[in-house]
Amino acid sequence: MVPRLAMLSKLEEYRRISKIDEIGRRYFAMNAFDGILTMIGVLMGGFIGGIKDSRIVLYTGMATCVAMGVSGFWGAYVTEAAERKHDMHELEQAMLRDMSKTTQARAARFAVIVVSLIDGLSPLVAGILVVLPFFFTHLWGDITISYIASLAIALVMLFVLGAFLAKVAKENVFRSGIRMLIAGLVSVALSFLLNLRK
Repeated sequence: MVPRLAMLSKLEEYRRISKIDEIGRRYFAMNAFDGILTMIGVLMGGFIGGIKDSRIVLYTGMATCVAMGVSGFWGAYVTEAAERKHDMHELEQAMLRDMSKTTQARAARFAVIVVSLIDGLSPLVAGILVVLPFFFTHLWGDITISYIASLAIALVMLFVLGAFLAKVAKENVFRSGIRMLIAGLVSVALSFLLNLRK
């Protein structure tokens, strides 16, 4: 029990030193937003394209989710590692000594992993939640219900994400939620407009 508490205490110290709360929230919000809107695009493409096989929507959606997750993790890992190394290099120059074995260096490595996981998992999880109804199409037998349910989930998630950001910024929760919801509705409308131009 004591070693576990010591480990949690150490991770808390790394979190505080590396100041990952703000950047973690930012990455979570941006990438969850991207994941939801990308899946709205997949949904609208399938619906407008007349795809009636739920497996095609699922395979396309899941492959897209995985690609977003890998892209988010890899991109954040490379970028965050470079930025943290740059910061450590500047600190070493100021301190005139090697800092690689210090608590600051360990906190920086911890931050790289945590931020990368947030960046990779947020679009992956958001995307999977959006396509969830397609796993159950066989229960209701009509793929149109899956399209509608998935779109509803996506729009609710956008509203909740907007409300979350409003809480962070201490703004009006409802107004911020509606602002995010509008982004999803604009994506839906543009998808239909593009189809009408054909």
